[in-house]
Amino acid sequence: MADAKEVDGRDKVDGMMTNLARGRIALGLAALAAPRLTVKLMGLGGAADPGRDYVARMFAAREIALGAGYLLSDDHGRRLWARLGLAVDSLDVVSGLKTRGALPLWVTAGAVGVAAGAAGVGAAKVASDLMG
Repeated sequence: MADAKEVDGRDKVDGMMTNLARGRIALGLAALAAPRLTVKLMGLGGAADPGRDYVARMFAAREIALGAGYLLSDDHGRRLWARLGLAVDSLDVVSGLKTRGALPLWVTAGAVGVAAGAAGVGAAKVASDLMG
């Protein structure tokens, strides 16, 4: 049987994952509704670019799916969605680091920082699930 400290820790991780899922949905809806503004706020330019807007909307759909999938699932499903989110966020970190030379440092640092933070929360959830 888990002691109170372990249960409290798991509750905190579950709460962080729930908030991460809600944040994914909010970010996804913003990027879907206003891709140009979203991209501009991320420091990736603000001029009209239909291709970039399309990619931003694809990103939006991914974030909405990851967040909604997690929130709408039971405990077993949440374990799977947490692993999927961890994989996606980890790949986002790697992708961000690979573009370092092509983007201003603050853009790369911000994007990689957000992705790494999400990956950290996801890793804590996956570890919590594995520990029982």
